Amino acid sequence: MNRPPGLRERKKQQTRELIAQVARSLFTERGFEAVTVDDVARAADVSRKTVFNYFPTKEDLVYWRLETFESELLTAVGERRPGESITAAFERFVLTPRGLLAERDPEAVEHLAALTRMIVASPALLAREGQIFERYTASLADLIAEQTRPRDDDVEPWVAANAMMGVHRALVYFTRERVLAGMRNPQLARDVRKQAKRAIALLEQGLGRLEDRSELRSSG
Repeated sequence: MNRPPGLRERKKQQTRELIAQVARSLFTERGFEAVTVDDVARAADVSRKTVFNYFPTKEDLVYWRLETFESELLTAVGERRPGESITAAFERFVLTPRGLLAERDPEAVEHLAALTRMIVASPALLAREGQIFERYTASLADLIAEQTRPRDDDVEPWVAANAMMGVHRALVYFTRERVLAGMRNPQLARDVRKQAKRAIALLEQGLGRLEDRSELRSSG
């Protein structure tokens, strides 16, 4: 059983969230490039060193919650239901509303929309996002390889991981385009879900035969 976090851990988490919230407010107000780490430290009433202790790069002040995304994705695929295919588990994960697509409070929605505009306007953030998604693709490929046990020269796990993460990235871009055009929930969530189902159906045509072969090979 997981122990609840102690007082020290809770305080560290609160400090991290405070710094990130302050940073995002400054970024959306002034633009990412116009705000320095020193600006964030002063506004959060912490030292520059403290900011970097929690966030190795300035871009991580925006993307730090993506760590949860990676963990949830790998859990959905790695601990999928008995008899559930990898593609089906990925579909279930993708169709679960989160972030802007799950938010209903108008003020929070507009805050996230402002964050979207800020990200799209920043080459540095878009480049960092690409690096993060590449890392997630590699993690997913490793997991698929572990569960399907391909031959050493088999590229299926890497192809499958890139295809699935390609779907996710396409949905991110689709969502951003609609947000920038002024679309909001519930229509936004419905449109993204529709696109997700179409994309997964396309994946199924090529990835549907990918299965867990570990038991087959161990018994062969």
